Amino acid sequence: QVQLVESGGGLVQPGGSLRLSCAASGSIFSIMGWYRQAPGKQRELVAAITRGGTTNYADSVKGRFTISRDNAKNTVYLQMNHLKPEDTAVYYCNAHRPFPSLDSWGQGTQVSVSS
Repeated sequence: QVQLVESGGGLVQPGGSLRLSCAASGSIFSIMGWYRQAPGKQRELVAAITRGGTTNYADSVKGRFTISRDNAKNTVYLQMNHLKPEDTAVYYCNAHRPFPSLDSWGQGTQVSVSS
């Protein structure tokens, strides 16, 4: 059974930092990433990383967020620095396997940036 377990969300002041973790079990995934959804908005890609370490970031987080993964632990991380109020959202871990096709989601973790 495939499962993604997220941790690390919380409340932080503007300019602060948080680190999200997502541990996958039940399969090996070629691409792992983080999406977020703010109230009243569509879910959007934040960052993604391949098993080989190739990364992709949303323009809004470039230079502030860093995605990494530990293939041995089947875990992906999102280090978020210089957080802004507009980063407030529920963050979802996503894991993709092309063959056989499988797209899995975590339960979501709340990140709130407020003074």
